[in-house]
Amino acid sequence: MTDELLVVRAQLGERAALAELLARWRVPVWTYVRRMLDADRADDVTQEVWLAVVRGLPRLREPGRFAPWLFTIARRSVTDRLRGEYAREQETLAGDDVATEDPVEAMVDRAALVNALSELPVLEREILVLFYLEDLPVEECAYICRIPAGTVKSRLSRARRLLREHLKEKGYRP
Repeated sequence: MTDELLVVRAQLGERAALAELLARWRVPVWTYVRRMLDADRADDVTQEVWLAVVRGLPRLREPGRFAPWLFTIARRSVTDRLRGEYAREQETLAGDDVATEDPVEAMVDRAALVNALSELPVLEREILVLFYLEDLPVEECAYICRIPAGTVKSRLSRARRLLREHLKEKGYRP
C-alpha cells in the first residue's frame, strides 16, 4: 500500500492506516533527527514530530507529498530545539559576561564528536543527511528546507568540502 493511500485512509479516520504510516516512517524520522541531535534529544524531538504529524495530517492537501511534508516537520522540530537551546546558551553566556561563540559553531552537535557529520555546521549537515542518508532528490531537499534547488546544490558542495577537510585533519586520506 502506498503512502498516499495510507494518508487518505488516515485522513478519513482509519486508525490502522495511521498506525501503518507511523510504523513505516518511525525509523527514518528517528534516524534523521538522531543525525542532527544526540540520542536523548532525538527521542524527545521525534515524539514532537509525530505529535505534529497526527495533528496536521487532516490538513495535508497533497497526500502524495507525505515524505517531504514529514521531513519538513522533522526539520522544523530540530531547528526549533536548536534555536531554543542556542537562545538559552546565549542568555547564560550574556549573564556571565563571557564572550559568545561563533553562532554556526554553537549549533554544531557537540555530543557526537566521533561522528564526522556532527562537526559540520547545521545547514551543511542537514543537506548531507537529507540528500545522502535519507536518499532524497535535490528538489525534495529544497522543498523541505524551503530554499531553491541551486542553494541545495551549493550547500551540498560546501558540505562535501568541509567534510573532506575535517576528515583530512583527522588523518584520513581522500
